[in-house]
Amino acid sequence: MPTSHNYDASVHLQKRSRWRLICIVLVCTSAMIVNIANSAAVAILLPAISSELDVEPANLQWVQSAYSLSSGCFLLLFGRLADLYGRKRVFLLGFTVIGAFALGVGFAPNQIGLDLLRAIQGLGGAAVVPAALGILAHTFPPSRARSIAFSTFAAGAPLGGAFGYVFGGVLVQLTDPTWRSAFYLYTGLCGLSIVVGYFTIDPDQPSQELDRRVDWIGAGLVTTGLVLIIFVLSDSPSAPQEWRTPYIIALLIVGFIFILLFLAWQRFLERLRASLGLDLHPDPSIQNTHGFIPEPSKLSSDAEAHLKSLRSKWWAAPPLMKLSMWKRANGRFAAMQFIACLNWCSFVCWSYWVQLYYQNYMGLTPINSMVRILPTSIVGVLCNVVMAMIVGHVPLVWLIASGTMLTGCANVFFAAIDPSLPYWALQFPSALIIVVGADFVFAAGTLFIAKICLPHEQSVGGAIFQTMTQIGSTFGLSISTIVYNAIVRSKAAKLGVEVTGSTSDSDIPKAALLGGYKGAHWTAFAFGIAGTVMGILFLRGVGIVGHKKTKLRDRTAEEGVDAEGKQTPQSEQHTREREHDKAIEETLSSSVVQEKTTA
Repeated sequence: MPTSHNYDASVHLQKRSRWRLICIVLVCTSAMIVNIANSAAVAILLPAISSELDVEPANLQWVQSAYSLSSGCFLLLFGRLADLYGRKRVFLLGFTVIGAFALGVGFAPNQIGLDLLRAIQGLGGAAVVPAALGILAHTFPPSRARSIAFSTFAAGAPLGGAFGYVFGGVLVQLTDPTWRSAFYLYTGLCGLSIVVGYFTIDPDQPSQELDRRVDWIGAGLVTTGLVLIIFVLSDSPSAPQEWRTPYIIALLIVGFIFILLFLAWQRFLERLRASLGLDLHPDPSIQNTHGFIPEPSKLSSDAEAHLKSLRSKWWAAPPLMKLSMWKRANGRFAAMQFIACLNWCSFVCWSYWVQLYYQNYMGLTPINSMVRILPTSIVGVLCNVVMAMIVGHVPLVWLIASGTMLTGCANVFFAAIDPSLPYWALQFPSALIIVVGADFVFAAGTLFIAKICLPHEQSVGGAIFQTMTQIGSTFGLSISTIVYNAIVRSKAAKLGVEVTGSTSDSDIPKAALLGGYKGAHWTAFAFGIAGTVMGILFLRGVGIVGHKKTKLRDRTAEEGVDAEGKQTPQSEQHTREREHDKAIEETLSSSVVQEKTTA
């Protein structure tokens, strides 16, 4: 089978010093650190925020959800903008937004201002993460270096958790501004990342797509739909009648209508361009110096005329997200996205409910809570070191199945917890395995997505993956909160206490609180196991997505270029795919042919 590349070899083989490559990896990893510290790790600040700003418990989750809401809804748009107009440009802009509005959060006078600033912060998070994934895919060709780079990026999640928990817990307890100090610190970290990124990341290259316009109609439809759906998921637990509240039902229906309209619009645009001979989905047999994208000179005269005609129509831009992407690798692209969603349902539920268990049920201080969760970050970093070494040797299905199972099982320790047992009995092992599962799924998942996405789709592919994890985070918290509320009210009623949305956790009987926490963790366990089942059913036969260490002369010959980046004739030996890449490349090739046939 002809060799197919999801990268531009002439770009990858630019000469960069080792220190510059290290700085690129670290500054991209800082995007994940800041993103996690601003989302999940904010949980440790919630009790202090609630106390100072007098936020009702039912509305407290909005401090955390506002960031996730805007971040998750705009990931796809910013991923597309990064692919079209420059990943470095979008990356630096995203950090500027996060840093500037983190400073604003530090001066927020009330909950409304805080939630609004947090939502704007999320726009920066939506920009930096897909741009960082695209930068890494652009900088590192398929090799062991790419595996290390993506594993290091995945390590940003536990590092972000550690950064948020450690410094958040210390600052909230030992400084006068309490929780505000944490956001001042995030502003400084963003400033450092902007400086390092500006001087180390490669200058943006012009997009090689023939039509570089943005599908603003699609962007409006998908953003509106996601905002409504994620709002419903976030607000339903605190709504007057929860899921039976009229406005919750109405907004959910409208949100799904917008998503269906978005999907229909993307399909229309993709079919329109395919019918005119402008399908920019390349065949693996087509190669040129820009990767796979056909150059304008290779288009027929009719196709060039159609392209000129479409450019005159403002609404006929290339689709924001090609639906055919979801059929890549015989539908495994879609399967990986839903597995990531389920795994994050389980992982974020664990992070959220464990914090509340320690502070509200056990009465621990933020620092003591942080110390108990700190092993997750330490193990997470070590796990990604191991991941970089084994991802080139272990099939994807085993990494994903074991990762989702560990994530789910970590919740069992808290679902069956006995508060009288010492920390080392159940809480410590749970903290160890939860992060292993999350890191396995994230690192292997992003490598798989990068492998089957084309050069001009890298940031969009990463954005879809991140969007699904954000949806999973919100959906998991929503469902587990519903379970928690139902159990707490039931158990409290049996003890003669009526629990309403304004009832403080300190006024709820401890037995009812414990029952609610256990129910939430059992729900999170179910999400993790569902991901395991999906992984086993749909990812069989994918093979290995990582890369073993290869010598430069072997890799450059395989890519058809010499060590200086010049094109060289490829021998029959080097046109054959490596054994551990064959399954993915074959399924990608067949799916592209099916897409063209369907179109």
